Amino acid sequence: MFDIAKIRADFPLLNETVNEQPLVYLDSAATSQKPQAVIDALARFYSHENANVHRGRHTLSENATRNYEHTRTLLADYFSVKSNEIVWTKGATESINLIANGLASQLNPGDKIALSAIEHHANIVPWQQLAQRTGAQVIILPIESDLSINSEHCSEFITQQKPKIVAITHASNTLGNITDLAPIISACKAINAISVVDGAQAAMHLRPHLPEISCDFYVFSAHKMLGPTGLGGLYGRYELLNSLDVYQTGGEMIETVSLTQSTFRDAPGKFEAGTPNIAGVIAFAEAINYLTSLDFQQMRQHEHTVFAYAINQLAAIDGIQIYSNQECNIGNISFNYKDEHPFDLATLLDGFGVAVRSGHHCTQPIMSHLGIPGTVRASFALYNNKDDVDTFINALKNSIELLD
Repeated sequence: MFDIAKIRADFPLLNETVNEQPLVYLDSAATSQKPQAVIDALARFYSHENANVHRGRHTLSENATRNYEHTRTLLADYFSVKSNEIVWTKGATESINLIANGLASQLNPGDKIALSAIEHHANIVPWQQLAQRTGAQVIILPIESDLSINSEHCSEFITQQKPKIVAITHASNTLGNITDLAPIISACKAINAISVVDGAQAAMHLRPHLPEISCDFYVFSAHKMLGPTGLGGLYGRYELLNSLDVYQTGGEMIETVSLTQSTFRDAPGKFEAGTPNIAGVIAFAEAINYLTSLDFQQMRQHEHTVFAYAINQLAAIDGIQIYSNQECNIGNISFNYKDEHPFDLATLLDGFGVAVRSGHHCTQPIMSHLGIPGTVRASFALYNNKDDVDTFINALKNSIELLD
């Protein structure tokens, strides 16, 4: 049984008040809350275990190295891949930049990079910069009028256009829409295109089995998976990882250094220059342990139940426009009320202790397509319940009364 009361008790911030109201946190797409075990691990490392990794032969350093690499193994198991295929970065954004930089020498003028129109800016701008550097061309995958991705149409487009790189989200941060990746990845393989999947939103909600998805790269952020901020990484097919150019140079990622030349380690070490976020990585192990301790199907069913409950309540309010796919969704709802500015609605909701996100959510092409300045986004996670939805809907109705 999915014991939501027990789970909520594990997240201390959910007991806080905001504006003298009990907090209802509906902004997990921006960052998830952290269980006490993660918070304790951070404090324990800095209080009792602090040392650098990989370089020392003293007890503290060897213990830190062991725990640091243990997290890599845990995450590899979570994704069902090998630990040498996991690279630590600051987050999904740096991961995409690392991949784009690493592929620069493999592109020629006129080569094509295919993106979808619902990508986060972090999965658009690095590819635009790469195209400018190499003379490649960014092309846009077809999208339906409701902003959903028809994977069959995208597959046909890929087959016809023959891009060298296809970068696509597993789930939209703004809409929550889940992409059916299988046809798209198959089309990429048929033309030897490199597939890059932005899993920042999906990594926690969908617990992806990467060998089944069979993409070349998959990026994620720890802070959207109950872990610390300033940490994330990427999965990369090992031989492809080693074919990438280095992203940053310095200590730790080298094999040999002389005053005239240097050689670099194999992946993942070649991409991990300098002192990493050791405390964050070690604490992230507690987040992974927490997620894997839960029955995944029960977790997803709970999330879907709360999401569906919220969708039904929202849709019953006159004047509410919902933009998200209401079936195939990780739990993010983008909506507006009539012509009211989303900032105004979000500010009023905050007065009732309800935390939602408003704006363009780093997806300005979506807003341009819809002809709006932004949306209000309520995003749900495993620790939300129907009481959160009831409070949110009541606050929304009160806010609407104030606006009207």
